Amino acid sequence: MKNRLRVLRAERNWSQADLAERLEVSRQSVNAIETGKFDPSLPLAFKLARLFNSTIESIFTDEQ
Repeated sequence: MKNRLRVLRAERNWSQADLAERLEVSRQSVNAIETGKFDPSLPLAFKLARLFNSTIESIFTDEQ
């Protein structure tokens, strides 16, 4: 699954650690999601959408 997390983070000048703290997950989890090695749970995807004042669909795309 592709995502725009790195771009959204950069727009706010947040590090992976900053985002991880806001989401209450590890920095390694943020890195794994950003690089496409891990897909977030639905609750975490909703949390990301709320944090970035966006929709899940605008953050994540299901590309084969």
